[in-house]
Amino acid sequence: MAEITLLDGSIGQELVKRSGDKPTPLWSTRVMIDHPELVQEVHAEYFRRGATVATTNTYAVHRSRLERLGMEGQLPELIHAAVTQANRARGDSSGRIAGALGPLLASYRPDLKPDVEDAAKKFAELVNLMANDVDLFLIETVSSVQEAEGALRGTKDAGKPVWLALSVMDDDGSRLRSGEPLGDIAPLVEQFSPDAVLINCSRPEAIHAALEVIATLGRPFGAYANGFTGITQEFLKDAPTVDALEQRHDLGPDEYAGHAMGWVEQGATIVGGCCEVGPDHIEVLAGRLRSAGHQIV
Repeated sequence: MAEITLLDGSIGQELVKRSGDKPTPLWSTRVMIDHPELVQEVHAEYFRRGATVATTNTYAVHRSRLERLGMEGQLPELIHAAVTQANRARGDSSGRIAGALGPLLASYRPDLKPDVEDAAKKFAELVNLMANDVDLFLIETVSSVQEAEGALRGTKDAGKPVWLALSVMDDDGSRLRSGEPLGDIAPLVEQFSPDAVLINCSRPEAIHAALEVIATLGRPFGAYANGFTGITQEFLKDAPTVDALEQRHDLGPDEYAGHAMGWVEQGATIVGGCCEVGPDHIEVLAGRLRSAGHQIV
């Protein structure tokens, strides 16, 4: 049996739901400003349910996103608030803190083609702001080879483990959302040597094919899927809000755990959940892993 790292589930979606506020383009960043206590509460619940990694609420904390509202000067303050809440939730436990690094401009938008050198500088700034307070960095929802290069360049001197999480097409797990073959990521993995390669924020049905590709890259690998019916055209517009996406109703905790256990059978050693996968899902998955004889680390 294997040692399995169990990530948490949705952070942004969970915070938006618990706040009860109207969704905004800032998503969970707005919640962190208005209801900071909710951030610690969500992290702590995932730890109680069995997760061993808390992903900081920094996915959307980028200057490029804050500039739209004239808030770019608050970047250091928001980063500090997010990592502080995660560390408070961890307390004296052995859980780890992953500094989340989301897409520089927007999720699922490889067409925006962020400049590699500019992206590297901006990711490096985030790394410097978080480095003393996290155990690893988690680059999330990378939709193209170009996006991956900018983020990996920006984290190459992080001094902490770096995990790269890629998002694939919902109907073809062998391709990034840009349409590029997933295997095209191999030269960057060879060059920058991330400590793990994952698939995230894609339909669970697409994960199997994606894992077959990344299993060949010589790195620990895994996945954490979303619970959306699909990525709508409305969401692909500028400054979207969460209500442009719809939650699936056929992906309860048992169904999701079934998918994740299949990934473990493929050799995945890091699993968890992404958007619309909540604490109940993580708790059931933790139970299934233990019942199968795996050790959660």
